[in-house]
Amino acid sequence: MRLFVRPLAIAVACSAVLSLLPGPAAHAQTTASAMPAASLLPLPQASPHVLLNHTIGLSEVTVDYHAPSVRNRVIWEGLVPYNQIWRAGANENTVITFADTVRVNGKMLPAGQYSFYVFPRSDQDWDMVFNRVTTHWGTEKYDEKDDVLRVPVVPEATEFHETLLYWFSDVKPGSAHLNLSWEKKTVSLFIDTNVQARVVAGIEKAVAQRPGDWQLLAQAADYLVQNNLNAERALYFINESIRLRDVYTNNWIKARLLASKLDYDTAIVYGRKAIKLGDKDDEAFRAQLPSMRVSLIEWQGKAY
Repeated sequence: MRLFVRPLAIAVACSAVLSLLPGPAAHAQTTASAMPAASLLPLPQASPHVLLNHTIGLSEVTVDYHAPSVRNRVIWEGLVPYNQIWRAGANENTVITFADTVRVNGKMLPAGQYSFYVFPRSDQDWDMVFNRVTTHWGTEKYDEKDDVLRVPVVPEATEFHETLLYWFSDVKPGSAHLNLSWEKKTVSLFIDTNVQARVVAGIEKAVAQRPGDWQLLAQAADYLVQNNLNAERALYFINESIRLRDVYTNNWIKARLLASKLDYDTAIVYGRKAIKLGDKDDEAFRAQLPSMRVSLIEWQGKAY
């Protein structure tokens, strides 16, 4: 009697036997299953991602970068060679975004998004570079022809910073310094915006929409007076405010405006009127009253 065995059954049996033997295929499968899935673990980055936002005047500025650490390495003229473009961070491009046109160290830079690089030539001669291409990995395929602006700077010696840091300082209503600090060097860029032009345009728009709002008119005039802007327009706003409602606040703004135009005699008239109109039970008025009286004395000394 002949015994017939199906080929498929033989193949399955052989596969089962081979899986029990310490052959190369079995070893590879065991090794692979024993290896940890490192890419799936929540491990910290060697150069963590940082997103820094700051408003200068009315303009938003964003710095998007990865922050490497020194880790006992030589940084300048070492990890960062001289006479080569550097990504000013780690991993992807460092990207700086300006919501509005700004001036960087006095040079115009249109609103937009830029890759930010540093070109250090020596300890005292660096260029800060704004490049229009933001999709490169670091300096790969960097091309100088895509530079929008290069700003020469001189780095300063500073206290030690283990991790690269971008930070803002000397913040004023329309300007600030953007600083890059790493190891023992800091470089700074002065960024200023035409904030006054934007504010004045906003004032005109708001007044046009609400021409009968005496408080808005007074606020508009007060801003122009405080910033020595367009005295004639400020006078129009404050006269309209007083016409709509005659109170101590808008009279005092007009007094200050007239004093700024050296018309001390008329400034004194409106200053005294403001004090007379003030409510002695109003805490804001009581707090302001001493400085109002001091200003009147000063104007009287200049008028007579």
